Amino acid sequence: MSEFKSFCKRFARNKAGLFGLFILSCIFLMAIFADLLYPGDPFAMVTGSLLMPGQDPGAPLGSDILGRNIASCIVHGARVSLFIGLVATALSVFLGMLIGGISGFYGGIIDDILMRLTEIVMTIPSFMFMLVLVALLTPSVFTITLAIGIVSWPTIARVVRAQCLSLREQEFVLAGEGIGMSDMRLLFTQVLPNTLAPVIVTATIMVGTAILNEASLSFLGLGDPNVKSWGAVIGEGRAVIRIAWHLTLFPGLALVLTLLSINFVGDALNDALNPRLRTR
Repeated sequence: MSEFKSFCKRFARNKAGLFGLFILSCIFLMAIFADLLYPGDPFAMVTGSLLMPGQDPGAPLGSDILGRNIASCIVHGARVSLFIGLVATALSVFLGMLIGGISGFYGGIIDDILMRLTEIVMTIPSFMFMLVLVALLTPSVFTITLAIGIVSWPTIARVVRAQCLSLREQEFVLAGEGIGMSDMRLLFTQVLPNTLAPVIVTATIMVGTAILNEASLSFLGLGDPNVKSWGAVIGEGRAVIRIAWHLTLFPGLALVLTLLSINFVGDALNDALNPRLRTR
């Protein structure tokens, strides 16, 4: 408990991190209560076409070319963006920790094979790889999440491998071997838990990258056509950006605020989890 309090104190020293955490909390609450804030289908045509912000109290951020409420699209789109960002990152972390942990713990030929696989994936342009996967698998929330997770795991794998290479010779690991613990038990109960600090920081940044990748795919028309996302709203507004700037401005601001907040929180976590700062 004292360690947790110490962590909270170190995190609270970073004012940008606290600001980012506040903004992220607001965005999460907006996504959770989207049906209460704007009940109904965000695809529904509820007002006039291309209304500017403030013209209709029911659509405070204006409407698109089909009369759909932009505020409703942004609120409901937060669910899609956050879901894909979190689940895709969780998939990346799982694959990266598994591959990086096995590679760093065993070393030798296993390490060589897994690291060559990691390097092959890293040499392929990640966004092009995602485009191909989503196009082949048909655009949907599931396939977009899967594609982002598949191309993102090498970053985690390299971080975990580097940690495991130093941890496998530590006394607590040697003691576990001495009392007869199996390799898998040692890896999953002793070694991998001690790699979590850098993984948490890296994963925090990856959530923002996953949200941005999803927005980019949706902007290009490769998003799930059955859901509203911020990238899709921006993509639909680009054709009329000169006469309806609000169609791209507000979802763009939502995206920028989310990414900035995630980066602020990631920096604060890095400071709070940095072992060199624990003695302060």
